[in-house]
Amino acid sequence: MDNFMKRTGSYYVYIVKCKGGTYYTGSTNDLENRIMLHNSGRGAKYLRGKAPVELVYTRGCRDFKNALRAERDIKKLSHKEKEEIVRIYTNKG
Repeated sequence: MDNFMKRTGSYYVYIVKCKGGTYYTGSTNDLENRIMLHNSGRGAKYLRGKAPVELVYTRGCRDFKNALRAERDIKKLSHKEKEEIVRIYTNKG
């Protein structure tokens, strides 16, 4: 039951833009800490050597399962499609 409780609450799917212009998609329940880990080189292996990263998209999810599903769906997109998501997101505000 404890694992279930830890998997509900505020989760986020996010996209960061890497130093070389590539995108990385992930999910977390602590967005600020995750970005800090990515920039320190202690986050995802893919991002090592690609820091600093810039947070360019984030979306809240109601639970862990929905965040993972959204992450998986975004990872299937092409670079151009991710650029479009980021463009729409940044022009929204």
